[in-house]
Amino acid sequence: MKRIVNWIDGSATPPKADRWLDNVDPATGETIARVADSDAADVDRAVDAARRAFPAWAATPAADRSRQLHRIADALKSRIDDFARAESEDSGKPLTAAGTVDIPRAVTNFRFFADAILHGEDQAHLIDRSALNYTLRRPRGVAGLISPWNLPLYLLTWKIAPALATGNTVVAKPSELTPTTAFMLGELTGEAGLAPGVLNIVQGHGAGCGAAIVDHKDVPAISFTGGTITGRAIATSAASQFKKVALELGGKNPTLVFDDVDIDRVAAEATRAAFSNQGQICLCGSRLLLHEAIYEPFVDRLVEHAKRLRCGDPLEDGTTQGALISADHLRKVQGFIETAQEAGGVIRCGGKPPEDLPPRVRDGAFLEPTVITGLPDDCRVLHEEIFGPVLTVQSFRDESRALALANGTPYGLAASVWTRDLDRAHRVADALHSGTVWVNCWMLRDLRVPFGGMKSSGVGREGGREALEFFTEPKNVCLKLDDSIPPEPL
Repeated sequence: MKRIVNWIDGSATPPKADRWLDNVDPATGETIARVADSDAADVDRAVDAARRAFPAWAATPAADRSRQLHRIADALKSRIDDFARAESEDSGKPLTAAGTVDIPRAVTNFRFFADAILHGEDQAHLIDRSALNYTLRRPRGVAGLISPWNLPLYLLTWKIAPALATGNTVVAKPSELTPTTAFMLGELTGEAGLAPGVLNIVQGHGAGCGAAIVDHKDVPAISFTGGTITGRAIATSAASQFKKVALELGGKNPTLVFDDVDIDRVAAEATRAAFSNQGQICLCGSRLLLHEAIYEPFVDRLVEHAKRLRCGDPLEDGTTQGALISADHLRKVQGFIETAQEAGGVIRCGGKPPEDLPPRVRDGAFLEPTVITGLPDDCRVLHEEIFGPVLTVQSFRDESRALALANGTPYGLAASVWTRDLDRAHRVADALHSGTVWVNCWMLRDLRVPFGGMKSSGVGREGGREALEFFTEPKNVCLKLDDSIPPEPL
């Protein structure tokens, strides 16, 4: 059986303790590979390789680092189909989604930061005529990057690209559930000429190698995307060592729809926002808040759109809903549906595994897109992250009620507002406690803008200049210009 190992110091490297995990295709339930179950010893090897590679990589001119990232992007673009199939088999997502969205966006990540590093600006401040202060930004060293399973290569490269662009070396850990594309990327970077030790990939559990990366004394910067509970533990550990930390955590994102919209168009968009990648995107609009004047017709159209989504074999054309990431996760999501029913919720569609799945995937972790209405405001299903194809619907009468519902969870990652009233759009967007607010759209991304959440959705920002600044350490230099001007009194 195929083995997925670590990529350390430019070589495929088995785990030192010779421990392995099963890599299960969630669409079939079959074990398709064995994955390295690495520990602190493997992390030590990776960090040591990254430390040794850091001085030369940090001293490499920005233009040369840019060219190297573009070579990686070129190589990845030439193998989109291979990476897409590997991601689909790892995660259960439709092959078309992996091949048209996830892997191309990974290519874009490398290209964007390859160019961005060439257009930075340093600050300078003149103190009258006596002195000039200027700010230098230098790479921090070894960056520890931990990414989740839902968008495995897209989110991993969103961390790797700015870290490498700014001159850092990397020790990265993908999810143990979706390890394949990360290892393939390591091999690809070696083929593209990246020096050994600049990028290292360590496979395994979060409690094993993930914690070892966070705790390692020679890893000064940690970027993590994943669950809020794990993020809290990382923040606690990193704080004692004064590490630079960015945490992109959970979401319970509201979609607010006012009574002046085109119901059919917005219902289609709300469906896409709720059920893309089987609802397994941190930015999915999992709570639909509808003005009471359009509630019933909107729900009817929403259900029609949801029922048209096709659950099936992720490798077949036409499949829009693949498998959830694992059988365990499917049971967790089904538990939320049961809780909703116990609380009086009405299942308007879905709520069960699909019937008549193709023979190849009959044992997979599938769930029909599910729409639930009629839940009381205090139901935990409305407040806890489900991370599956489950959309709850509530109504509101006015703006204040809409905002109270939207802001009434511990999370604040993203929201979307649908209205034709421009004044209302600005007013509501300003009042929402969310790091990103889309108006009359969803998932329209621009890599130049900061990205991150409020409240329990995390700290720090990724994307754009914020990502470049996260991976660099500012240092002020004060240069005296004129000795004839006396210094300021203390």
